[in-house]
Order: sequence, then structure tokens, then C-alpha cells
Amino acid sequence: MQDKNADAPLLEVRDLQIGATAYPPGEKPRPIEIVKGVSFTLESGKVLGLIGESGAGKSTIGLSPLAYGRGGVTITGGEVLLDGVDILKLGKAGTRALRGARVCYVSQSAAASFNPAHKLGDQVIEATVRHGLMSRSEAKKRAVELFDILGLPEPESFGNRYPHQVSGGQLQRAMTAMALCSKPELIVFDEPTTALDVTTQIDVLAAIKTAIAKTGTAALYITHDLAVVAQVSDDIMVLRNGETVEYGPVQQIIEKPEAEYTRDLVNVRAIRHKEAAEQSDHFFEMKNISAAYGATPVLFDVSLHVPKGQTLAIVGESGSGKSTLARVATGLLPPSAGSVSFDGQQLSAALKKRSREELRRLQLIYQMADTAMNPRQTVGRIIGRAVSFYEGLRGSARRNRVNELLEQIEMGSGFYDRYPAELSGGQKQRVAIARALAARPELIICDEPTSALDPLVADGILKLLLQLQREEQLSYVFITHDIAIVRAIADSVAVMHKGRLVRFGPKSEALNPPFDDYTDLLLNSVPEMKIGWLEQVLASRKISSADH
Repeated sequence: MQDKNADAPLLEVRDLQIGATAYPPGEKPRPIEIVKGVSFTLESGKVLGLIGESGAGKSTIGLSPLAYGRGGVTITGGEVLLDGVDILKLGKAGTRALRGARVCYVSQSAAASFNPAHKLGDQVIEATVRHGLMSRSEAKKRAVELFDILGLPEPESFGNRYPHQVSGGQLQRAMTAMALCSKPELIVFDEPTTALDVTTQIDVLAAIKTAIAKTGTAALYITHDLAVVAQVSDDIMVLRNGETVEYGPVQQIIEKPEAEYTRDLVNVRAIRHKEAAEQSDHFFEMKNISAAYGATPVLFDVSLHVPKGQTLAIVGESGSGKSTLARVATGLLPPSAGSVSFDGQQLSAALKKRSREELRRLQLIYQMADTAMNPRQTVGRIIGRAVSFYEGLRGSARRNRVNELLEQIEMGSGFYDRYPAELSGGQKQRVAIARALAARPELIICDEPTSALDPLVADGILKLLLQLQREEQLSYVFITHDIAIVRAIADSVAVMHKGRLVRFGPKSEALNPPFDDYTDLLLNSVPEMKIGWLEQVLASRKISSADH
């Protein structure tokens, strides 16, 4: 390796071009461009945030310093210079020596990246020892130092635990320790906090920021959340359709964005739904609900209600009982105590005992539209089955009703014969909404329907739901961990924690002080588009996160 020019950046990407091959049904394979001439530089000790919606090319570009193309993509042009040397010309042996030593990668899902059969400490030091960068004892010492820097409990013995013995946030930090162990020059963080609760996300963000500052490594931080990347980055590159939209210092990007698309990202979630003044109506009610999975109790005496035509947002972190409450409401999990009623009429506890009319009145929209659809069925058939079941329509009458629903979700009849694989994430979620609307329901339970979507796409779904509510007088129970969504669409709010209802009432009351400690922690953990926000939150926390 040649000597590095002291004035040269650690990483310089010049005119990067990345392509793949598309295989359209019934057509000849054709080449497609994924990344179209992107350039940037990164100095040692600095962090560059790569932000954009799904398909923007963030992860594809982020993996280029590893000379790696995931999912069949190929780097077709440009240069990726590390310390002045083009790593794309290193060959197989050169890139093997690079990965895990000089350039490391932290993925979105730490749980999928660790072997459950081996202790964390052994896995954290494995690449460092294999590359011959340190002896086993030196690597172990380095790992303990990193566990301490990253705020992990009992650093000396933390490595003796297995993956299943730590929380999601701790596992994500252990993965960061794995990446830092070899003393790399560059780390690629690929959405490292997206799968975490907001309260846990703060701890992991803070740990990453501290580790970068103390070790002096450079980092690429990939995300679709501008507020998150603003807390850890020095510069931000906004990407769309494989091209650079805007590139500059964090302050300029979030305070004075030049491109219209960047301004849209900065102003996302500007929806402001005014809560209903009267909320005493108990159109839909869950009363004194307790529930268990086998012998394990998960809900404890929960009571809440939703007035007709209004939205109740149920908020809380993973394990709080939000989705279990939805399962009880829909009859998928009969409660061990309590009742569910519509307009004063009690619903059967178990799904199989509910009448078609009871099923029609209450519909569910799942978090992952992908897994809720048969990939071998067209959009018309997916929605049409619900139309036939609830309205008994066949033939042209059924097709007309499906097209009517497609118009209602702002897609149109042109999507009738398409398959799920031909739809974007937002379009799939709209089809899921149309399928629920096919029953002409009175209440829809929305179980995190926008959490897998990019912010701008999610905003479109929220606006659609509010529009449908106005047109159809629909009631919603909206399950989420995103306080910004709660502020945007809710009339009333229920805060869940460890299976219990800790706060319930109109949005204006539930989201304003005085707060219980947990609600205060939850509300203060939502990233804001403001430089220094992370440090302010950590300094003002009243209670430590359950992740510790």
C-alpha cells in the first residue's frame, strides 16, 4: 500500500456507477442503472450520512467501499479510492484483506448477524484475530474497552453472554463493537437503529457517536430518517433514484435545504389533524382486558374506547402489548378477562365464533403488506376475494367494485391485473387498505402500517387514511411507536408499557405535562431535526432506558 497523502481524504468516490439486470415477466432481460455517477469524499474521523427513500441507492453506494455489490448488482464504472488506492482494482485477495479489517459493516438487523450458538465475545473478536491484526488476548482486551465505550453492562463479562441473553439495543451495540474491534479506518452503518424502539434507539445512537469520537474512525451512516442522521453526521448526501439531490454540511441540509425534495424530507409529517372536541362516545370499547400467551400474562386490565369517526393511537415500545391488544380486538386471541363491544353490543371473544357481520365491522391492516398478500395473486383477485366474501359479488359486478376501491385509494383500474412484486411498498399498503375497505367496515385496526415505509411514502398513506375517515366516517385504532404519527392523526392516545395502560385521554391531554416517567421518556426519545438534540435529551433524561 502506497503512502497516504496527508491532505487527501480517507475515502474518495468518483463518478460511481452501479448496474443490474432486470428480468420483466414475458420480456427479455435488460440492464438497468441503479447508481448514476455519484461522487463524494470522507475524511478520517468524520461521518457522512446517506439518506433517501427505498430504491434511492443508499445501501448500494454504502457497500462500494467494501467493493461489494449485494443482490446481483455490479459496480460498472467510477473509482472508490481508500487512502488514494482504487479498491475496485485490488482483486479478490485484496478485497478479502480489506473487508473486516480496514473497512467494516454494521447491518440493520444485529439479531440476524450473530450466531446464536456462540458467545458474543468470541464473535466480536473473530475477524480481528482471523486477519492476524491482534492476538486473541489483545483482541479480547480491545473488545472489553469497546463494550465500556459503548455503554454495555459489565464490560468485563459481557462477552460471556449469548445473543439471546441480551436486548436488541445491546446486540446492536455489540455489533458496533465487532466492527470497531479491528481498528478499521472506515465503518459502514446500514440503518443500525431502524429496527429499534425509539427509547432504545437513543442509547444506540449515543453509543455510536461516542465510539466514533473516541476511536477516530470514519463512517458512512445510511438511513431514511433525516432527524436521526442529523445527530451523528458531519455532512449529508441526499439521494434519489441513484443520483445526488443535495450534498453538504448537516446544518445547511436541515436548516437551508436547496432542493425541493430535501425540503420535503425536512418538512415531512407536517400533517396536523385537529382532535375532536367530544370524545365521550364509546362506539368501540375494550373493557378490563387481560390476556396471556399460554401461562405468560401479557395484558393487565386494559380499558379504552374509540368514538365513531375518530382515531385512537396506541403507542409504546416493543413488548408493551400494543399488537396483542389488536389480536384481542379482532378475536385472534381470546382474552382471559374482559370484553370487546361495538355500539354496546358485545363481540364474540374468539374469531371462529364471530358472525360475518361482526367480521365485516372490524378490519385489520397489517404492518407488512408483503407478508399479508399472496404473491401469486393479482391485485384484482386479492381485493376481489374480500368483495365476494362480504358482498357476494361475482363477475363484472365484482370487477367494478374492485376498480371503485382502487380509485378510492388513488391507484386506479390500471393496477387490477398487476402482481404484488410489481408494486412499490406504498402501493402494496394501499392495496391492503382497499382490501379492508371492501368489507365496508366501521372500524379499522392499523397495526404499524407505515413503519416499513419511507417517510414521504408513509405521509401519503396517512393522508389517505384521514381522507377515507372523513368520507366514510371510519374509526381507527392506530398502533405505532412513532410519536410524530400520533401527533399527526390522533384524536385520543393510549400509552402502553409492559402490558398496562399508563396513560389514556384526548391527544391534547395525553401529550402534554404533567407526565409519568415512562411517557416522558417516550416523548423525549423522538428525534428532532435539530443539531445537538441528542446531547440535550441524554442530559435531561429522568430515567434510564429499560435497555440498560
